[in-house]
Amino acid sequence: MTNQPPSTASRPGLSDNAAGALAYVTIIPAILFLLVEPYNKSPYIRFHAWQCIYLAIACAAADCAAFILNALVLHSSVIVDGLYSVIHLVGLMLLVLLLMKALNGERFKLPFIGRFAAWRADS
Repeated sequence: MTNQPPSTASRPGLSDNAAGALAYVTIIPAILFLLVEPYNKSPYIRFHAWQCIYLAIACAAADCAAFILNALVLHSSVIVDGLYSVIHLVGLMLLVLLLMKALNGERFKLPFIGRFAAWRADS
């Protein structure tokens, strides 16, 4: 009899695909998956958790840029409201796309953000 590590199918809890997809629901599961074993041992789950965190940071930065643009240049709430709506709609569409890709077992990398997520997941 050989000593083999347990397969992911016999591991209690969520599958890697389900945990990777759940990381995109909000930033809270993404942070929890980075802290809680056995999820923090899986490079697949860590990748999706980091990508979610970096996407949230990018969306927050885009919101801040829109706020500063409004304060300095535009002074028009209609244009900025539209800009905020576009930022949030694109963010939501990306989250749904990434959630579906993770659920199907794909490691879909967003441009720029995905590279950092992969680097953090493999470290």
